[in-house]
Amino acid sequence: MRGLAALTTVAMLVAPGVVLAQTADAKYCAAFSEKYDAYLETAGDRGGRPTPVDVVMAIDKCKSDPASAIPVLEKSLKAAKLSLPPHG
Repeated sequence: MRGLAALTTVAMLVAPGVVLAQTADAKYCAAFSEKYDAYLETAGDRGGRPTPVDVVMAIDKCKSDPASAIPVLEKSLKAAKLSLPPHG
């Protein structure tokens, strides 16, 4: 029983940190999405290319799985020679 109590205590202490990290990642991912959207509006005015499927999927994943979406969006912004949003 002590093991279960200790495990429960650890879970209660760690869970808020995990939630905060997910929230920070979700906000950072949203910043990437906004930056990419602004880039598309500008590129579209100059006959830009359609949005790659992996970028569309990453933008959709920002709320549910930002950790996997951020690298895809980061790579796309770097390829477009755009500055990355600040992390924080």
